[in-house]
Amino acid sequence: MQIKKVGVVGCGLMGSGIAQTAAEGGFLTIVREPTPELLEKGLERIRDFMAKGVERGKMTPERRDEVWARIRGTTDLSDLADCDLIIEAITEDREAKKELFTELDRICKPETIFATNTSSFRVAEFAALTRRPPLFAGLHYFFPPVINKLLEVVQAKETAPEVIDTLMNFARLTGKLPILVADSPGFAVNRVFIAWYNESIRMLDEGVANIPTIDAAACETFGLTMGPFKLINISGVPLAYHAAVSLSESVGPFYTPAKALRELCEAGQLWDLSGEVDPARKQAVADRLLAVVCGVAARVVEEGVATIEDMDRGTTVGLRWAKGPFAMMDDLGWDRVMELMNIVEEKYPGFVPDLLKKQAASGQPWPLRYVRLTVDGPIATILMSRPEALNALNTKVLNDLKDALAQVRANRAVRVVIITGEGDGFIAGADIKEMQAIADDPAAIRAFTELGQSVLRDIETSPQPVIAAINGFALGGGLELALACDIRVASSTARMGLPEVGLGIIPGLGGTQRTTRLVGRGVASELIFTGDLISAEEAARVGLVNRVVPPAQLMETARKMAERIASRAPIAIAKAKAAILAAEQLPLEEGLAFELERAMEAHATPDRVEGMRAFLEKRPPVFTGEEPQ
Repeated sequence: MQIKKVGVVGCGLMGSGIAQTAAEGGFLTIVREPTPELLEKGLERIRDFMAKGVERGKMTPERRDEVWARIRGTTDLSDLADCDLIIEAITEDREAKKELFTELDRICKPETIFATNTSSFRVAEFAALTRRPPLFAGLHYFFPPVINKLLEVVQAKETAPEVIDTLMNFARLTGKLPILVADSPGFAVNRVFIAWYNESIRMLDEGVANIPTIDAAACETFGLTMGPFKLINISGVPLAYHAAVSLSESVGPFYTPAKALRELCEAGQLWDLSGEVDPARKQAVADRLLAVVCGVAARVVEEGVATIEDMDRGTTVGLRWAKGPFAMMDDLGWDRVMELMNIVEEKYPGFVPDLLKKQAASGQPWPLRYVRLTVDGPIATILMSRPEALNALNTKVLNDLKDALAQVRANRAVRVVIITGEGDGFIAGADIKEMQAIADDPAAIRAFTELGQSVLRDIETSPQPVIAAINGFALGGGLELALACDIRVASSTARMGLPEVGLGIIPGLGGTQRTTRLVGRGVASELIFTGDLISAEEAARVGLVNRVVPPAQLMETARKMAERIASRAPIAIAKAKAAILAAEQLPLEEGLAFELERAMEAHATPDRVEGMRAFLEKRPPVFTGEEPQ
């Protein structure tokens, strides 16, 4: 399913930002408001935001004009009839949304995908009003949508898997970091966020601490610049109150708005942030907040709303916490976590979910994985999934990648592997924080480097061809990993380089070796000695990458190439790959001898018999990859 034209209904604070991100992603975008006055106000909001981007140097005038040229405004809903995707971003009014989707369903072409930006209602409720529940999903953006990269892609029970795949890809092309969540009240992130600020206000009600102390404790505990009270003042007291009311009605009394929040909303006032921080009371606040968010996050995962990785990603990207709840629990250790759980269990009996209790009983950390492996027929895709750190390589990431590669190697059905990155980066090198932490321990540095070399060697020697789909920054260890792959396809927005000498080190995961073999001593020396970054086009010119394509075509190009390779004889491919690797290391005479042996081994396979017979019979061959008897 392809999206080329996007309709956005509603051009308020959320809708205008959604429209801008869609246009920035390269999509023709039609925004609709019911009156010319509202439409002009919404379009002016987009113009002003982009103008400020130009003033701050975040957007060039040329880029602004290019994005603006993709945006159209209308007051006529029928102008959205031929859109491939329509995103509803009107006010959180159930009846208004129902009326809108009923009318859109009548107007739009049958294959148009509908998405609601609701944060309060179930997606399925609106999907049921249409003739297209399989084409109906949620796209829950976070404020401000132009800046906040998180996007919850909401899958209702009847939403088709291919629609979810299409929306996840759309999200990435528009610069978002999508997480997949089930159609449940509050989805994933708001369940934690609302519990966090509501518990903060309950502590004010109870006299645990004053507002400055609670805000200070929250900032220190979660790595924030604004605590819950200051944040609510900015985002709006009524919004915070009604969000809690909505969740209390759908999830349960735990979310009943705190007394002070209800009173403040009724009075139409803001929080008074004045006063002194009481250091003696900060720990009690921190303990309550940690206990609540960890317990709620585990409950959300237990209910199947989101994965533990996506819960952590949602809170770190969407809420800008320094760490997610599951990573924080791993840092605290189970004795401390259960001590915190006892605090809230006394206050809210039955609060601690079974999932958390079972994990604590095991004594093992949460199984957070930063590398995601999916297998679709003969093609495996390995997604480097640590976008909050531009997929930087640390020990855990390398071990996760090594495990994924081992699974691929053992799966005879897999014939080609694609490696790509989540978010703005392919892989932005090694994790400097981890390297700095062990910098004074030569043995630890050696162990990390040897692990990295081992993983890249696994890629290089995999019997299946490996394609690097370079979607963004490929720096240091990230470029070294790409060079270990057989084929490199880069997005036109990708940037590459080996900047290690600027840190007083050298490329240590094969950068000096594979770069030189690939592009020669002169180009390799310039790249490594200067540490400069180069564009995808320059990388193609010097031979670092095979081809450069627009961002929207990157995965499609890699996939088509993988499908073509997968249609060939897998044993012959593996033998050819081994011979190609040998060519980099052996003198010509030895290389020819090595090639001869691999050629004879391929000749002895049933696939050779099938391939030649199919050629003579003028039909496509059916290769099995079976070894000779």
